[in-house]
Amino acid sequence: MDFYYMSGSGGCRTVMMVAKALGLELNKKFVNTMEGDQLKPEFVKINPQHTIPTLVDNGFAIWESRAIAVYLVEKYGKDDSLYPKDPKKQAVVNQRLYFDMGTLSEAFAKYYYPFFRTGKLGSEEDLKRIETAFGFLDTFLEGQEYVAGDHLTVADIAILANVSTFEITEFDFSKYSNVVRWYANAKKVTPGWDENVKGLEIMKSFFESKVAAAKK
Repeated sequence: MDFYYMSGSGGCRTVMMVAKALGLELNKKFVNTMEGDQLKPEFVKINPQHTIPTLVDNGFAIWESRAIAVYLVEKYGKDDSLYPKDPKKQAVVNQRLYFDMGTLSEAFAKYYYPFFRTGKLGSEEDLKRIETAFGFLDTFLEGQEYVAGDHLTVADIAILANVSTFEITEFDFSKYSNVVRWYANAKKVTPGWDENVKGLEIMKSFFESKVAAAKK
């Protein structure tokens, strides 16, 4: 299956870790969004929203990282541990995935994306959104090893990709003790963590180059 990606993208790293957990090989196709590769007609034909990650599995195209992750587990998973079939357990996983997209990722975008474009971080209010999001996550993890139950799910993997990105951008989440505990464990038990680290290194280099440019 073809996987259109950039290593630094948290969403792309989510899918790569899920694929690793499932023992799947992805035919990786690098899309340089900084150079406009995503706007090329051949890619827009596959994904009219021209976003990454995008997966093409035997002619079936799907995008949005969390949708891809769930698709892969439901089609190729040997069991339902990563994405449970029980309606209540699945609902919790879905809630955490939507939290990751609509709250955690959104907070990251509001605060850091302006910096990537202009060299200036978002507002104090935007920073508070991040702190609020981590506060929620810390609450979810009270008395739990995993974000959506008693074992690793796609929700942990998606949120792990995001939290590790916050670490690269030097957001200090040390006061969120449940997140710190979960993060230390998630890094150990999540398949594909090494590949996630490779993407983080690329992200870190990009971030540091922006920091250096902002100081000039």
